[in-house]
This record gives sequence, C-alpha cells and structure tokens, in this order.
Amino acid sequence: MCLLALLNLTDDKPWKDAESRRIGITPIMEWARDHYGKIYAPNTRETFRRQSMHLFIQAGVCLYNPDKPERPVNSPLAVYQIAPAILQLLRAYGTKKYKRKLDEHLSIHKTLAEMYAKEREMAMVPLMIRDGVEIALSAGDHSLLIKAIVEEFAPRFIAGGRLLYIGDTGDKYGYFDADRLAALGVVLDNHGKLPDVLIYSEEHNWLFLIESATSHGPVDSKRHTELEELFSQCTAGRVYVSAFPNRKLFMKYLAREYRLGDRSLDCRRSVAHGSLQRPKVLRAVLEHVIENYQSEPKE
Repeated sequence: MCLLALLNLTDDKPWKDAESRRIGITPIMEWARDHYGKIYAPNTRETFRRQSMHLFIQAGVCLYNPDKPERPVNSPLAVYQIAPAILQLLRAYGTKKYKRKLDEHLSIHKTLAEMYAKEREMAMVPLMIRDGVEIALSAGDHSLLIKAIVEEFAPRFIAGGRLLYIGDTGDKYGYFDADRLAALGVVLDNHGKLPDVLIYSEEHNWLFLIESATSHGPVDSKRHTELEELFSQCTAGRVYVSAFPNRKLFMKYLAREYRLGDRSLDCRRSVAHGSLQRPKVLRAVLEHVIENYQSEPKE
C-alpha cells in the first residue's frame, strides 16, 4: 500500500501512469483509506515508518526528505518520494521492456536481502573447531560465549576432548558430528532441544553437555530432566555445565534458583551426574569462565 501511495497509483490507473510525488506517513494512511478502503489506526504510524518506509529507503526504493535532507528525523513534515530509477522501472511493469529493465537494475543495485545477508556475514563470529577447520556463528553475546567455551574452557578442563556439537541461533546448529554421537548411543532429530555445546572425553567416557547461559539461562532442574530424557540411551556419563559470560549474570541466576528452592547450580549437582561428583571441576568452570569472559550484559 505504501508503494501505491508513493506512485499515486489508484485502482483505475495503469503502471505507466505512476507518479512521483512527496508524501508523508499520515497522508499515506489517508490515501489508503480514500482509494482502497484500508483504514489504519492513528497509532500505527510508527509501524508504517519502521516496517515499510525504512526498508524502502534502505533498498533504494524511495528517498527521504528529498526537498530538505537536513529536516529533523522526528519532524512532522517528513516526506518520502519514489526514487527516479525505480519510477522508470515500475512504469515499464507489464510491458516487454520490464524484464530487461529489471535485470539492468539488479545488475547495478543490490537487493535488500543481499544487503542484509552481507551485513550478517560481516557480523559473524569465527570459531576454530579444530586445526584448519573454522565455522562462523551468528553474531551476538550467545555466540561469543560459545566461542569462549570451545576455545578457552575446553582445552583447559576437557583436555583431549572431541567436539561433537555446536548450536547456533542462526542455522540451528553450527557443527554436528552425528556419527560419533550415534556411536555413543545418541541418535537425535531435534536440534532445538540440544544444549549449546557437546564435548566428549574419551579418557573418562564423559559427555559434557554445556549450556551458554546468556538468553535461555543455565541448566536448571527442568532443563536437566529434559536432557536426561533426550540422552537416556547415551553410553557415556553425562556432565552438565552452565557457562556464564560474567559474575553478575551468574549471581542473578544463583539468587533466583535459591529463592525457588532449586539447587541446580550447587557445585556437586551442576557438573556431576550419577557417581561423577566433581566439585573441583565446577569451581574451575566458574573461576575461568566468569573471570576471563569479559563481555558485560546489555542493560
């Protein structure tokens, strides 16, 4: 509807008669009501601005305040106008010339999807999983902590451990050694329920299930039960680890668990499963991850 309003393209006008005019958000909403019977509540102006017009500007579809570029962002006089190149392209829509003009346009201008994909690629977090093999995780504090777990924590506290799985918020999973997990009796088809990192210690026959406690929190009693069911056929001992980006977040969850009567962050239970009572391992986890991973949570 925003595009039609920019072009003043009513239902009875062909694309070749598309116009170029300057128009604001409220006039766009009024135009939609008058010509297409679309009624929008006044409080949806920001939705129009952020979810439609901002994308048009980024994609080069329209211009913002072409008559006065220095106009303040929050000015009620802000206007938008179709970009000249887009206007010529759209006027050819429905004709034999349109495909050629579209190909010419795309050969010069990136699509919004391409622009966003490039930005995501630039923001990815590189992670070396073994000699000569590197993967890229989605940007964010969650991935930065996963990187610290694999590159800093594991070599110190799971020496000789084999990485079997790394979760990633963008691609569901960033690395998955399905064959080695299957050899341990673990056959999985739902990556969404897995912990963030799985590392196997062949020396002790332990499988470390590590959660990056940034957005979803640590391994509490509920999560522990879910993972026990998911890995019930695993032939290795399970060692549960909750990794925190800083002391502040750790203390927040610790206080909450104790208020709720949940002792899942207690030293003996956080890392140990069954007979694997390893409080020293957990203390090492906390001392290393809390003290050496410096990213502070966003307020």
